Amino acid sequence: MASPSHRRLLKEASELASHPSPHFTAHPVSDSNLYDWHFTLAGPPPPSPYAGGIYHGRIVLPPTYPLRPPSFRFLTPSGRFEVNREICLSISGHHEETWQPAWGIRTALLALRTFMDADAKGQVGGLDVDVSVRRQYAAESRGWVCDGCEGGRSNEEVLREWREVCRAKGVAVDDDDDEVQGGTANESTASVEAEAKSEPEREREPSDTNANTEVASSEQKSESLGPSRVGVSPQQQVQVPVPVPVLPASAEAAAPSPAPTRTTPVQTTTTSRPTTTSDAPWLDRAILGVLVALAFMIVRRLAKSEEY
Repeated sequence: MASPSHRRLLKEASELASHPSPHFTAHPVSDSNLYDWHFTLAGPPPPSPYAGGIYHGRIVLPPTYPLRPPSFRFLTPSGRFEVNREICLSISGHHEETWQPAWGIRTALLALRTFMDADAKGQVGGLDVDVSVRRQYAAESRGWVCDGCEGGRSNEEVLREWREVCRAKGVAVDDDDDEVQGGTANESTASVEAEAKSEPEREREPSDTNANTEVASSEQKSESLGPSRVGVSPQQQVQVPVPVPVLPASAEAAAPSPAPTRTTPVQTTTTSRPTTTSDAPWLDRAILGVLVALAFMIVRRLAKSEEY
């Protein structure tokens, strides 16, 4: 009777075959040993220095898998990991405390592809070499052949055949993957470098376009508002004199001197009113006052004349 570990590994092998990924393939080295697997892994996409590279490695699983994590080692030189040495990762046997039994070989390979772009920072099995060296290793990795695998096929041949299987299963393969397959190693490396150099220019173009669009839209908005919505500048203000009441000649001496004419700035949007004779009530009161004074003087004269 098969152990739970055997059943789990058989299930994962079947799942990798029925739901393949165009970026990697993995399988047991032999049917008699399910705890020793080999994998072929495509490098991360541009602008990674590993873009265009195809790497081969080994997975050793413990008898208690998935309760304990597997161990990984690269057999192809990459400039990121030491060759044929166990790698210290959160998904490997160096960190059993972070491993989760729900993870599997597919999850580990996806994480391993992502970890390639991370800094080594002194990790066990990690390397920190120049980018140019990593690009050179990526170009050379495509023709690398595993001595322990049957068929004597290169990494590029293995991955090309596997991607044909993916297409037959209805799995989409990126156009970038097809371009990498169609060219030589040197051509793929040169295209990766050209794309990395042109990346800043593509990032600047949308920002310039957005800036021009914002300026144009703001100008159109200010034009559509018209004078009723946009503020009037001080140069556009006009001076409108305030009317001063006119006194009659008889009351001019008694009335105080008129205040000097003042001007009040108003906006052009204000409708100026024509000057009207708003001083009619004032004239009536002045005439009435004069008449009252004359009547009083006449009464006094009459009173004096009667006394004499």
